[in-house]
Amino acid sequence: MNLDANLKPDQLELKSTERDTMIPIEESIVTNDSPNPDFTEANRLLQQGMELNKRGEWQAAIVVLQKAHLLYWEMGDQQGTKQALEGLGLICYTMGEYAKAVDYLQRSLVLAQRIRQYLSSVKILGTLGNAYRHLADHEKAIDCQRQSLTLAQGLRDQRSEMAALNNLGLAYKAANDPQAAIQCERQALEIAQELQDYVATGQILKNLGNAYYALGDVEQAIAYYEQRLALARKLGDQRLEMQVLRNLGNACNVMGEHENSIVYNRRRLEIARALQDDRTQEQSLGSLCVAYEAIGQTQAAIECYQDRLQLARQHQDERLELYVLSNLKAAFSMLGEYGKASEYSPQSNHA
Repeated sequence: MNLDANLKPDQLELKSTERDTMIPIEESIVTNDSPNPDFTEANRLLQQGMELNKRGEWQAAIVVLQKAHLLYWEMGDQQGTKQALEGLGLICYTMGEYAKAVDYLQRSLVLAQRIRQYLSSVKILGTLGNAYRHLADHEKAIDCQRQSLTLAQGLRDQRSEMAALNNLGLAYKAANDPQAAIQCERQALEIAQELQDYVATGQILKNLGNAYYALGDVEQAIAYYEQRLALARKLGDQRLEMQVLRNLGNACNVMGEHENSIVYNRRRLEIARALQDDRTQEQSLGSLCVAYEAIGQTQAAIECYQDRLQLARQHQDERLELYVLSNLKAAFSMLGEYGKASEYSPQSNHA
C-alpha cells in the first residue's frame, strides 16, 4: 500500500473536487400509468440504475440505465429518456469521465428544456458546467453556471440558487479569477446560513478559503478555514475536522506560523490515530516534520520521521521508506550524530 506521502505540504486542493461541488435537489421519478409492459420495464430499470448508483456500482448502473434509455427512446417517452440520460451523465461525472458526461447531459438538457422541466434544467446545467470545468473549458463552464443561476433565481428556488452560485464560484476560480469566485461564494454562503444548511455552509467556507488562498490572501483564507473548523466540531464530524486541520496547518506553514501549524497537525494526528487512519497519520507526520524543521526543532522532527518510517514499513511502502530514511540521515547529520546517521542510510537499510 502506497501512502502517497510525497504530496507537497502546501497542497490544499483535494485530488477529487466532488466535495467542492453541489448539485440541486433531484426530481422524483415520474411514472407512466400506461398498460404497455415496456413502460413498466423501463421504469423498473431506471429505478434499479439509481439504486446501483447509490451503492457505488457504477458500471452495472450504466448498463441498466442504457437499457432503460433505449426502451424510453423507442416509445418516444421524453421524460423517461431525459431521466435515463441525466442518470448516465451523473454517473460518468462521478467516475471522472467528463467528456462522456457532457454528451449525456447535453442530450438530457435538450429534453428537459423541451418538456419545460426547469428545475431539472437547473441541475443539469450545474453538473454540465462542473464537467466543463474539469475539462478546463472555462468559457463553457462559466456560461452553463450562469444559465443555471439565472434559471434558479427565476424559479425563486434558494437551494438551487445557492448551488449555482457555489458552482459558478468554482468555475471562476478554475478560470483564474478568484475575485469573481469570492463574490459568488459569499452570496452562496449567505443563502446556506439562512437555510441553516450546515453541510453546504462547510463546503462553501472551504471554497472561500481556497479562493482567498489562490488570491494570495492566506490570512483571510485561514479565517474561513477556522470558521469551517468550528462548524466541523459543532457537528461532531471528525473526518471533516481532519480535512480542515490539514488546510489550516498547511496555510500556517505558508505564512511562517509554524507553531500554529504544529498545533493543528498534532490535533489532526490525534484524530487520525483514534480513527486508525494510517494515511492521514502519515500525512500529518509529514507536515509536522516540515514545521519542526522550519523552527529548528530537529529532534522533534526526527521523532516524527521515525513514526513515519514505522508506518511506511508497516504498509511495505518502499518509496516512502527510502524517502524517510534519507531525511533521518540528514537530520542526524545536522545534529552531528554521524553514527546514528549511518544507521539510517538508505543503502544500508536496503542492502
